[in-house]
Amino acid sequence: MQVTIRTLDNTEAGSAELPDEIFAAKPRADIIARVVHWQLARRRAGTHKVKGLSEVQGTTKKPYRQKGTGNARQGSLRAPQFRHGGVVHGPVVRSHEYSLNKKVRRLGLISVLSQKQAEGKLVVLDAATAGEGAKTKDLARRVKALGWHSALIVDGSAVDAGFLRVSRNILGIDVLPTIGANVYDILRHDILAITAAGIEGLKQRLGHEASAAPAEGDAA
Repeated sequence: MQVTIRTLDNTEAGSAELPDEIFAAKPRADIIARVVHWQLARRRAGTHKVKGLSEVQGTTKKPYRQKGTGNARQGSLRAPQFRHGGVVHGPVVRSHEYSLNKKVRRLGLISVLSQKQAEGKLVVLDAATAGEGAKTKDLARRVKALGWHSALIVDGSAVDAGFLRVSRNILGIDVLPTIGANVYDILRHDILAITAAGIEGLKQRLGHEASAAPAEGDAA
């Protein structure tokens, strides 16, 4: 499909060809949800921790003799039923990460790109650069003129250092290189702006993942 390339000053700068297999596929909400859950699970720190019976501080002496007191048998004051005792089956430090098939991850990214295009919220930029001496207020004024309140800008293999600097303090605006484009960050922004270099990077990235993905019947 042909789309118009725009500048940050909201002027036309030619046109670009977007491959239908990446930007015009039928969005799969179930696949998008699976990829988002996988991403968020990987981001979890997993540092939750409580102390068990063997870890809490306290005496190891038997509180009273086994028989003859009329009370229930007890072996330790550090047992869970006592105040300040250990916790049974409590959370421990662990990783929440799990594996997700590469073909599913690829389909999730294609689905969210196609969804943004179908909603009319995909913008193709000529470039995302900042001139010499550019300031945050200048870029903020241009973004406001575009009507962007929440936008993710995806550039090529590397983000322009000057543009990254001036965009850093603009609320709702984030910038990522092509390799960093992901389903979760695209979904949580209203506008997805991809530079011409970013389009080429996504073509190469998704094409490479397609060829590298395991064939049907192979192990994930």
